[in-house]
Amino acid sequence: MAPPPKFTQYLRLMRVHRPIGTLLLLWPTLWALWLACAGIPPLNVLLIFVAGTFLMRSAGCVINDLADRKFDGHVTRTKDRPMAAGWVSPREAIAVFVILVTLSAVTVLPIATPLLLGLAVVAVFLAASYPFTKRFFAIPQGYLGIAFGFGIPMAFAAILDTVPPVAWWLLLANVFWAIAYDTEYAMVDRPDDLKIGIKTSAITFGRFDVAAIMICYALTLSILAVVGHTLHLGWPYWVGLMAAAGIALYHYTLIKDRDTTKCFTAFMHNNWLGAAVFAGILLDTLI
Repeated sequence: MAPPPKFTQYLRLMRVHRPIGTLLLLWPTLWALWLACAGIPPLNVLLIFVAGTFLMRSAGCVINDLADRKFDGHVTRTKDRPMAAGWVSPREAIAVFVILVTLSAVTVLPIATPLLLGLAVVAVFLAASYPFTKRFFAIPQGYLGIAFGFGIPMAFAAILDTVPPVAWWLLLANVFWAIAYDTEYAMVDRPDDLKIGIKTSAITFGRFDVAAIMICYALTLSILAVVGHTLHLGWPYWVGLMAAAGIALYHYTLIKDRDTTKCFTAFMHNNWLGAAVFAGILLDTLI
């Protein structure tokens, strides 16, 4: 059997065919951009952050597969990934990662300030180190939430050249949201993860996994409510939060029986929770 074209495998390594990760990273970044501007952000800043989000998520996927290349072949859902299948070598993966990070750095240069560049360095470190936390941390999803939400302080830095307290509150909300949705994701792989010995929140929470997810959703929405109150946001924002709460309750109906297919559906559906919050922010600025 002839190996698939290299370019195709590189795109699969970057998860271009699975944009959900990019969207889950993008929504909190957009929340932050709109709130930092108290309106519509400059087009160049918006485009830079959208491009940077895609590039850094892709880089994170590459380094994740590099770190997990000896594990993925033992997990049903990941055994066909390019590195697990032997189609992409570690050296090639490192080269792709370096190229993506370099492109991301070049992208941010037009709006670079010392603060923004410093935060960008931290963002690269978080993306590169997250895959290894699954060896040591009981709830690596919390670390993922910081990595996936670091566009928040960067967005405030790009607009205001400072990172106000509200940015860190938004980041904390994203941490709890990431624990919620990535625990749903981890519930799919729990049997395989137990066999290979890596740590996930689904394993750590055990029989309390569903309760923990719903508590994390509640904490996410509560912190976002504090943000809305602090910034004196109007009724569209609160409607968006209520829609997000309804979506979280719908996820409970999907995960309560721990059916792996429904758990994965719930994970994917978190795109709409992030979109609901953003819609509230967007409508608030327009109205």
